[in-house]
Amino acid sequence: RYKIIFSVPDLSEQYAPLLGLSVSEVGGALELIRAQAVNRGKGNQTFRETNVASLELLLPRDSKKTKLDVCAQEVVDSAEQRLDEQGVRNHSKMMVLRVSDSEQQQEQEEERKNNQNQSLQRTQKGFQILSERAEDLDSQPFLEIALIVATLVSQALILAMGFHEKGRSLMKRRQFDDALCHLLQADQQFSKCGSTLLGSVDNFAVLQLDIVWCYRALEALSCLDDGRARLQRAEQSFVQCYGEQQQRLRMIKGSTGREEVLFLRLYLLQSLLAYIDGNDAQARQQLSKVRALQELSPDTEKMEQLMTLGFTEREARLGLRACEGDVQEAALHISKQETGERETDGDVQAAAQLLLENQGELPPDLSQDSGSSGPGRQEPVPSSSTTTSSSSTSSSSTNSPEDEAAVSEVLGDISRHEEDYLDLTLEEESELIVTLQSYLSRSTQTV
Repeated sequence: RYKIIFSVPDLSEQYAPLLGLSVSEVGGALELIRAQAVNRGKGNQTFRETNVASLELLLPRDSKKTKLDVCAQEVVDSAEQRLDEQGVRNHSKMMVLRVSDSEQQQEQEEERKNNQNQSLQRTQKGFQILSERAEDLDSQPFLEIALIVATLVSQALILAMGFHEKGRSLMKRRQFDDALCHLLQADQQFSKCGSTLLGSVDNFAVLQLDIVWCYRALEALSCLDDGRARLQRAEQSFVQCYGEQQQRLRMIKGSTGREEVLFLRLYLLQSLLAYIDGNDAQARQQLSKVRALQELSPDTEKMEQLMTLGFTEREARLGLRACEGDVQEAALHISKQETGERETDGDVQAAAQLLLENQGELPPDLSQDSGSSGPGRQEPVPSSSTTTSSSSTSSSSTNSPEDEAAVSEVLGDISRHEEDYLDLTLEEESELIVTLQSYLSRSTQTV
């Protein structure tokens, strides 16, 4: 009787083209199979000779090595029965789960929820105080509201923007669970503002993206349907605010480079959800749109050139995106922007907002001090130090120290830059792009 023996290298070269993988990948897999077969054979021999079985334990990812220095009764559910009587056989695979103490786990969960609720209450209290001060024309407000709206709506708008700012602040610290609670509260407040207001600013669309981004970070598969609906609302809101081909945005700002990062994140999330749904074709289609926008990722060398001219990292990044990566144009763009804001004391921003809301026409009956913070967006803006001091003095007699602490906390979460929501480094997005490309390429090879 003849025995045919194939070597691992020969098998690797034979099957690599069939599997669409490299020879080294196939060789590594075959070597792993060979080693497992050898170990299994040794285990069978040991079992025949000594009746000592071999078991394969599947441990959690975060498991740590520890000594098994406890009694068997503490780790076996049915200590009175032998393992083979419980269905365990030689070479059985057993999953090991770490079970936390139920009481301790419950206490930790309650503490987490309490902290979230307290944070939500402080945020709401702080911005409610600010909304009341904003209505009092005799005292200087802490916040400027971009549109003059009804009292009830303006309060809801401040709370919506406030919860959104708090949520974004927590997202930057990668506290996605806490961030999501605040973002969902912002969504509730925005629902009180009316479709007309939401259709004229991009805040609502950006909020939907932030919520779904938190779903992604938390791997909240139970929220897939809600995520799809939110992405659809975000896309519709962008069309209302920017125009079908972003013509309104281009008319006001002259370019769409900075806002393109929002569409990059939108398409990327749409691609991810399509892949999870098993719709690889749709996932690839949306991912191709993402790749078309990958030039938005900042070029390190160009960033350094602008920063050596005295511009900040944020200014350099946004300037390059606005000017499609042209360093000279970006430097000129940033300089003009700084000069215009300094000379007009913010009126350029107000005029831009009015143009956007009126299809490029400036209504003569509207004042120039509408307090906008940028085209197509409303932003909670801390007032100047003089204003803050004046308002604090006038309100100190009516607000308790706890109220002032709540106000100080929420003001600390408000971004000091009006385009902070556009200043994405795209590091997380780049990682997700690579992961999706890997998943989709594997599915192509297996078809």
